[in-house]
Amino acid sequence: MAASKVKQDMPPPGGYAAFDYKRNLPKRGFSGYSMFGFGIGVLIFGYWRMFTWNRERKRLQIEELEARIALMPLLQAESDRRTLRLLRENLEEEAILMKDVPGWKVGESVFHTDRWVTPRSYELYSLRPPKELLHKSFSFVSYL
Repeated sequence: MAASKVKQDMPPPGGYAAFDYKRNLPKRGFSGYSMFGFGIGVLIFGYWRMFTWNRERKRLQIEELEARIALMPLLQAESDRRTLRLLRENLEEEAILMKDVPGWKVGESVFHTDRWVTPRSYELYSLRPPKELLHKSFSFVSYL
């Protein structure tokens, strides 16, 4: 075997062209200080809006509470009227049902007191159709 001559790779005549090895990144967005300042500004604005909205919400709550307080006597009177009407109807029904029972006193209180005891829903609606008691107890809630 004859020794072959090794040909070494060499640079081209005049050398290789210079290449840019320095870091050359494009500017991307705002600086850190400007983003920090913007964030602080948004935070201050958000706290200001929250403060003003809480003040307004408190004012609306007070207004709603005053309206409820003003309407409470009217609503209580309506509830009392409804209760008395149901009690009167129950007494009339009790008189019809118990007319044949000797010694029965219609409307005699089961409580041993002279004070007013608010009747419960099942006492008021005991002589009415069960659907009315359910409507009173659960109002608009319906179960399937």
